[in-house]
Amino acid sequence: MALMCIGFVFLLIISSATACDRCVHKSKVAYFNKDSALSSGACGYGSLAPGFNGGHLAAGVPSLYHDGAACGACFQIRCKNPNLCYKSGTRVVVTDLNHNNKTDFVLSSKAFTAMANNGKGQDILKLGVVDVEYKRVPCEYKNQNLAVRVEESSKKPDYLAVKILYQGGQTEIVGADVAQVGAANWKFMTRDYGAVWSTSRVPKGELQFRFVVTSGYDGKWIWAQHVLPADWKTGMIYDTGVQINDINIAQEGCSKSECGGDGSW
Repeated sequence: MALMCIGFVFLLIISSATACDRCVHKSKVAYFNKDSALSSGACGYGSLAPGFNGGHLAAGVPSLYHDGAACGACFQIRCKNPNLCYKSGTRVVVTDLNHNNKTDFVLSSKAFTAMANNGKGQDILKLGVVDVEYKRVPCEYKNQNLAVRVEESSKKPDYLAVKILYQGGQTEIVGADVAQVGAANWKFMTRDYGAVWSTSRVPKGELQFRFVVTSGYDGKWIWAQHVLPADWKTGMIYDTGVQINDINIAQEGCSKSECGGDGSW
């Protein structure tokens, strides 16, 4: 996606929907027998994925995956069986695309059993699929800034691919540019897949980034200066020095029944 301007205008028209902080949706979830399936998922996190959120991971359907923009998004999920499950449920991080349209999410086994009351983890696993409620929630990475990992496919000076990590808040990155530190000649990056962005127009020297970040109905540019040194290396993770949190409370257009669910959230 080419970003040819410095500002974005976000327009939203809500007709029959109600502006709600976070819609509560009803669906079903299943789980992966092998959590390695989520580590090799569509977001491209690879071996880093098991370290996210204590391994409480999820694959989301296309309407939640947002063509990869929702990679790293957090959701609170709780099963509807009060005899089996905790009322609060568990928080998951999206690391993959779910191709099964019978459930909105497929969870890691850790996340699936975390919904259950003490001693009932095996009981919920035996069910395989459970009815749930879920909502989007902000991600929190304490003492961890937004970071970029230089992918092994990068080849200096002709090609740069980076993976975006530890994105906080209830936000999505929908655009990315890179430039030499101190220069105004920004080069747009394209989303290759999931959390991976690249460009074949690599600036020389120390590099800075800017990202278009959306949160609910709002969006803005976030600048990250002095991110990659001039001698950047593949396989290395570089701290951007910035935190991305909610720009505002990320509202959604919800039906009346979705806006708050049963009122206990």
